[in-house]
Amino acid sequence: MSTLDWATHRMQISAVSIAAEAIPGVPTTPAIVNAAQPDPVANKNIPAQKPFAKRWPWRRIAIGVVLALLILAWLLRNLVLGTPIQIYSVVVGDLRQTVVASGRIITPQRVSIAAQVIGRVQRVAVIEGAHVVQDQLLIELDDSDAKASAAQAMAALAQASARFKGVNQVELRAAEQSLAESEANLSQASAQLARNTELKSRGFIGQATLDEVQRNFAVAQSQRGAARLQVLARRVGGSQADLASAAVDQANAALEQATVKLAQQRILAPASGVLISRAVEPGDVVQPGQILMGLASAGKTQIEVQLDEKNLAKLAIGQSALASADAYADQRFAATVAFINPAIDATRGAVVVKLDVAAPPTYLRQDMTVSVDIATAQRRKVLVIPIGAVRGINGPAPWVLVLRGKRAVRQVISLGLLGDENAEVLSGLSAGELVIPVSANVLEGAHVRARANAVEGDAVKGGAVKTADEAKAADSP
Repeated sequence: MSTLDWATHRMQISAVSIAAEAIPGVPTTPAIVNAAQPDPVANKNIPAQKPFAKRWPWRRIAIGVVLALLILAWLLRNLVLGTPIQIYSVVVGDLRQTVVASGRIITPQRVSIAAQVIGRVQRVAVIEGAHVVQDQLLIELDDSDAKASAAQAMAALAQASARFKGVNQVELRAAEQSLAESEANLSQASAQLARNTELKSRGFIGQATLDEVQRNFAVAQSQRGAARLQVLARRVGGSQADLASAAVDQANAALEQATVKLAQQRILAPASGVLISRAVEPGDVVQPGQILMGLASAGKTQIEVQLDEKNLAKLAIGQSALASADAYADQRFAATVAFINPAIDATRGAVVVKLDVAAPPTYLRQDMTVSVDIATAQRRKVLVIPIGAVRGINGPAPWVLVLRGKRAVRQVISLGLLGDENAEVLSGLSAGELVIPVSANVLEGAHVRARANAVEGDAVKGGAVKTADEAKAADSP
């Protein structure tokens, strides 16, 4: 056997012996020992060696001492180095404050389309979800009765017009001729009366003859008066002319009414937009006032949200916002505050705010739920720390625990803009200092250290925040 083979066998024997002796109560089995024994023939010239444990006992003691020291150092590491905690670094960044709310999509006008007359539906010209233009046919009712009424009204108008024309032309001329004739008769009767009066005074005729002539004169006067009244009645402004004109007006009104009823058999779109509901089918009998369709008129798309009244001071017309539909949360679109209701809902303590969407995405639908972030304030290049590191944020003197010399030191600070995650620091801290979050449960003066990879300078990103009131809710006593 070579020297290398012999050394290998000795190492195996030593390892087995140490393992056996290191485990109290566990005897060395013959199988293990035999497996470790070298070939007696091959090693007959090699001198016998003492066991490893008998030759170097001090090594076992040294290994035990080292292990004990390592365990003790591990147990006392926090006492010596400080308790490892999560910390944040004070950074310089941009901070934006927003009011976050949930609302719904609304259109400037939502029209309910109803029937105005009773009738049977003959045809429905559009389907739900269709885009329609103003005056486009939506529903057609059976109009046979309406057409007959319109024809009858038209005939009545023609009759009244003919009567009015007859009064103005035929009857007026006849009355004028009758007036001229009565005036001639009156002139003749007047001359006869004058002659007979003179003859009576001379005694040529008797009283009876004169009375007859006087009666004829009176009749002629009466006839002229009647003829004059007939002419006046048939001229413009006279009673007969007015009656004929009124009959024409009445016939015109009846025809207009019949025409309107005929038009009501065709239900048209009152405005351009999208048909969002439909509750009618061909063959249905509809009643006046029955809602048949719903139309979202085309126009400026808006978002309506209800915000807590405590945010009213932060809102202003023209503020920009970002919105996203719950169904398309990864697609955001711009909006602008356009209306702030001056009235407050006393039951909920909320104010209605409407935002204009200048370029609405095609997927937006009426009453769709959306989330809105309204930017109410913004700071650029300011000191920023997480809200979770500020203590006493509701008090007059907010403070933080700063890591200085492995000690948690109390530091009073002044805050500016607040958010749901971040806060602006006006004084009391410098960029790069390390602050301890409230969640670490560290007391003032505690011996602490930063946990490995726990300095979260990037955690303060200066991004969008909510409201100061919501941020204060994150404070812990």
